[in-house]
Amino acid sequence: MTVTTSPDPGAYLDHAATTPMSPAALEAFVSAAGRTGNASSLHSAGRAARRAVEESREAAAAALGARPSEVIFTAGGTESDNLAVKGIFWGRRSQDSRRRRVLVSAVEHHAVLDPAFWLAGHAGAEITLLPVDAEGRLDLDALRAELAAHADEIALVSVMWANNEVGTVQPVRDVVRLAHQHGVPVHTDAIQAVGQVEVDFAASGVDAMTVTGHKIGGPVGVGALLARRDLALEAVSHGGGQERGVRSGTLDVPAIRAFSVALTDAVGRREEHAARLAALRDTLVDGVRRVAPQAVLRGPDPASSTPDGVPDRLPANAHFTFPGAEGDSLLYLLDSAGVQASTGSACQAGVPQPSHVLLATGVEEADARGALRFSLGATSTAQDVEALLDALPGVVERARAAGLVSARQGGAA
Repeated sequence: MTVTTSPDPGAYLDHAATTPMSPAALEAFVSAAGRTGNASSLHSAGRAARRAVEESREAAAAALGARPSEVIFTAGGTESDNLAVKGIFWGRRSQDSRRRRVLVSAVEHHAVLDPAFWLAGHAGAEITLLPVDAEGRLDLDALRAELAAHADEIALVSVMWANNEVGTVQPVRDVVRLAHQHGVPVHTDAIQAVGQVEVDFAASGVDAMTVTGHKIGGPVGVGALLARRDLALEAVSHGGGQERGVRSGTLDVPAIRAFSVALTDAVGRREEHAARLAALRDTLVDGVRRVAPQAVLRGPDPASSTPDGVPDRLPANAHFTFPGAEGDSLLYLLDSAGVQASTGSACQAGVPQPSHVLLATGVEEADARGALRFSLGATSTAQDVEALLDALPGVVERARAAGLVSARQGGAA
């Protein structure tokens, strides 16, 4: 058998899009993949598969401060977000037909925004985009006002734990406190937060929470929705009735096993991991400001934190805009220099467009087009940061020159 290896990724600074599988998770995946058994079957192979799933469920629950019965395995973050937004909406509306309003922050991932707006177009939902400040932090006064004015009509509130583009950590507990005063459930997408800041399902008070595997050293294609047992949650897909009857489908036992191993590891080493990445991130931020002084850091100050010590920004995130340069030009030029980053979310089907997150924070469209996100992970090194800083001045100069040529040609046309 011929074994092929992946090409050297160079300086990989896009861990927020996906990060390599951890050795322990990969070992767990391969081991489980070598065994046959459908977790819904009643024979010995099926029971062994079911045991692996339930042990993984217990491990995931322990890592995230939940009960095992609150863990619903899915095929990843997008499915979990869809199940939460659509499932809670339909569940609440079936109890009370007035519950048609969905409140989401303006900086949510499209896996939350798109199902919300789909509900508006196909199921009679009314969507309210909650504003944020210049750092991407939710305006709690706006949420408070919406709840006071429309509490009897609101089906759910969805506010992400931490932003995937500019790294802002949201005041989730404050959101829960305000919403629960009016009996409104809260969903949070915690995909970027797990393994970087403390995430505790029970302590946060949220009613539903999305997590996924491939951001924390697990495989692509597996995740979970944590949902309280008393939450009104309708199924989005139907079939065999697996996972509390709200997520039918044959369970991917190897992926679930690897996911639970990666999750346990990521949460267990979070403090040490976050401290290392924060120091590396600070070196990156200081270096970019030195070699590209016109670059503007977006999101909270890396040194800031809440009164109870929670960082305002994810430790692995640095997001800049580069005036006069297009983000896609910057990305491709960096890539050719052996440095891999992103212009923002990797889930936009490759279509370059200004980030809705930056626009929501008040950044002008022209500036928003010149965005780059650098995100760190377990394999990130000081050499990766050095490679970026060595390549960046020339890349920015070339991208600005290309932007000027494009602008002149557009003007001539």
